[in-house]
Amino acid sequence: MDKFKRDLDILSIKLYNDTPEDAKKQLDDLKNKLIQMHEENVVKINHSVMEMVCAKHLILKGYKVDIERPINGLVCDLHGVKGFGSHIVEIETGFIPPSHALDPVKYRQSRIASKIIRYGNHSEKFALGVPPYYLLQIPDALVKPPRSRTKADLKHLKILCDLYYKNPPVSYDEIKHSRIHVIYLIDVDAANIREVDPVTYIQKRDLFSSI
Repeated sequence: MDKFKRDLDILSIKLYNDTPEDAKKQLDDLKNKLIQMHEENVVKINHSVMEMVCAKHLILKGYKVDIERPINGLVCDLHGVKGFGSHIVEIETGFIPPSHALDPVKYRQSRIASKIIRYGNHSEKFALGVPPYYLLQIPDALVKPPRSRTKADLKHLKILCDLYYKNPPVSYDEIKHSRIHVIYLIDVDAANIREVDPVTYIQKRDLFSSI
């Protein structure tokens, strides 16, 4: 059996525990989609298992969930719809390409800022999903309410994003209005999630970063 499918099947046993039948059906559909995408060499296992754990969390909250969904010229990791509201979640594993071995912090800051700015304008609720062992490098300005961002904040974020992500470049309007509402700490081992407010997350992150 292909290891990708085997790993998803093993994870599914955890995810299906105490899960309603309609939720299991949604999870099965998402798992099969990921398996097909893996056969096309589009997705990888460490990212996909986090998507599945997060998908269950959203489904149990009443969302109809899709994975790897095209939206406004982007492809979002998870897209949920509940009533008239939508929810986008982007998964971040913390991977650093070898080409950025000498500037990993700046690279991650730029990547995370770009993610929030590009995706945080396309749904009523936006979240980043991360493993609990990875500290997200979220620029402080992006957890401020949009109305509280200064011109200096906008300029700083524009320069930061343009360092590595200029195809296409983010606009000042996107920077001004983007929001991140929650961070999901995704524990694949236990197949569960903890929700953290972004302001609280940054405060805790800075505490550990200063040690």
